Amino acid sequence: MADRFILTFAKLICDFPDEIKLSRVDVDETFSEITLSVNPADTGKLIGKNGKMISSIKSFISGCKAKEGRSYRLMIHSNES
Repeated sequence: MADRFILTFAKLICDFPDEIKLSRVDVDETFSEITLSVNPADTGKLIGKNGKMISSIKSFISGCKAKEGRSYRLMIHSNES
């Protein structure tokens, strides 16, 4: 649920939505790492001014933890094309 939301949300706010790649690694039964690879020009848009955008996304992920019982770590990387 969280990974689908993040991918959909990122595609809506980024200038290069076709370059977005999401990968999810389930570390164990209760923890997953989500990595979002985006165009370098879109990295700032996802982080936001003073980190407010990424903080909002992480707040949503916290809600998913309450519902699904799974913790998430979100990482954003810029594609080095």
